[in-house]
Amino acid sequence: MLHNSPSLTRLVGELKKLPGIGEKTALRLAFSLLRSRSDINSLAEALLELNSRVRFCSSCFSITEDDPCAICSGERDDSILCVVEEPQDLIAIERSGAFRGRYHVLHGVLSPLSGVAPDDLKIVELLRRLDVLPIKEVLLATNFTVEGEATSLYLSRLLRTRGLKITRLAHGIPIGSDLEFVDSATLQRALQSRNEV
Repeated sequence: MLHNSPSLTRLVGELKKLPGIGEKTALRLAFSLLRSRSDINSLAEALLELNSRVRFCSSCFSITEDDPCAICSGERDDSILCVVEEPQDLIAIERSGAFRGRYHVLHGVLSPLSGVAPDDLKIVELLRRLDVLPIKEVLLATNFTVEGEATSLYLSRLLRTRGLKITRLAHGIPIGSDLEFVDSATLQRALQSRNEV
């Protein structure tokens, strides 16, 4: 691509690995960094700090710098557990301020076409948590996509034998959308009007 600058070519290649970043956007970002070279060091330091300090909580599997995370170690309602696909979904729900229970992050959804099976998700860890926590309700907060719905259905069938109340976010959230992009008011309404599955 850029025969006169192997370093720039490498940076563009690395940026293209990020979701939603194509060739043109990666090149635009690389040139933006070159124009403001002081930002390069800050970005590099932030990436190195992220790599060395951020990890997954050993309890809920969200991102944290302290283990357990602030949510798991804080005062929360231990009777309800909200199951989400990814850490950014947890962040979106927390931003709404409408949920005060515990969380569990699956790190994906069931997707046979992509080769993602139940063993690839944090489902075994979820079952272990349900054995030790005084959970009465499991709120399935997967996205309203085909894969999210399939994962919700799989989990509801798996958990129903435990005598727990199984609920699902209300459908106030648009079909096909990701939780991380839904506004706080919509998330609040969806949490408040959740339905039993």
